Amino acid sequence: MTRSRMLVAAVVAVAAVGGGYWYYTSRVASAPVAAKAPPLVPVTAAVAAVSDVPVLLEVIGRAEAYESVTVKSRLDGQVASVVYTEGQHVRQGDVLLRLDPADYEARLRQAEANVAGDEAQVAKARADVERYVALKGRGFVSDEKVNEVHTDEAAAQATVKADKAAVEFARLQLSYTTVRAPFDGVVGARLVFPGSAVKVNDTALAVVNRVKPLFVSFDVSEKHLPRLREAMAAGRMKAAIKVPGGGDPPVEGIVRFLDNAVDTTTGTIQMKAVLDNQDEKLLPGQFVNISLRLATLGGAIVVPTEAVQQGPDGNFLYVIGEEDKVAPRKVEVETMFEGRAAIAKGLAAGEKVVTDGQLRLTPGARVKVKGEGADASGKAAGQPAPAAAEPTASRN
Repeated sequence: MTRSRMLVAAVVAVAAVGGGYWYYTSRVASAPVAAKAPPLVPVTAAVAAVSDVPVLLEVIGRAEAYESVTVKSRLDGQVASVVYTEGQHVRQGDVLLRLDPADYEARLRQAEANVAGDEAQVAKARADVERYVALKGRGFVSDEKVNEVHTDEAAAQATVKADKAAVEFARLQLSYTTVRAPFDGVVGARLVFPGSAVKVNDTALAVVNRVKPLFVSFDVSEKHLPRLREAMAAGRMKAAIKVPGGGDPPVEGIVRFLDNAVDTTTGTIQMKAVLDNQDEKLLPGQFVNISLRLATLGGAIVVPTEAVQQGPDGNFLYVIGEEDKVAPRKVEVETMFEGRAAIAKGLAAGEKVVTDGQLRLTPGARVKVKGEGADASGKAAGQPAPAAAEPTASRN
């Protein structure tokens, strides 16, 4: 009996525990579950600021020699000696090379001999004139004979003048056997050697480039013409010129040339700037980056360039509104410089925009701003913004 009672008591205890567990779990299951709020998206942000923004145009150009001449012979002949060395700096009038002068020296002597012979004929004709004039006074010759000897004297004098011109021509040709630099510059590689035969106006003897100063030519889209004309009319238009990939600071040039026609095949117009190039860091034919200041936007709305996103409908950015909720907003970008974008339409000063973390955002999402209070200049809110940095600009 005792064992049976113990068994019944155990069964009753197990049933009581099971019933209690069932009651607890059914109450928990039937209790309403509170909905969890979506987590805040961590982002960085900046406040749209107001600043004066220079509008720059960046293009690629090529350096050109201020003057460039391929020196050619003005005579047929043979090279006697080459005086210059490759890459030599030359002054105007410096001797570059000499041609064999023997033929032209002989021609000069021949012309001088002709002058001497014809001057003797002039002296004889002058003496004849004096004699016949005396004879006419005594009645021994006619006026016709006197006129004849006067004509012979004039013809002899004309022949002497022609001979003297031939002497000058022969002397000039002889001078052409010495080839000189036409201007200050740098001479290129050697093109001929002693013994080389040259033809008049055909054989290239040397190439001389003037590199101080230097031209830099570049093409600009015709859509920029109005601003280019305004900038050039306002005064000397400057260009910042820099070698791609180089660590040297840009050098300054002055825009001197705007072509008189637009290239119909490319829709561009050619421009040229001049720089001193006294240190000869740039050489003709070298590619360079050129930055032109077209205008200055006063009181422009600026944000970091990281805030501007590309979408199917153009540029947009995420604006942080009330309750830290974000909303995409379409904007128009006027220009970009030094990591900043000038917004023409779609944003007001003081509005907060997302600069990092846009990939995790959806319209209406709530965000948690890291570094709360940063503005477009990167300073905390309430601190004065630094002076605007020199821009690097939008590209053509």
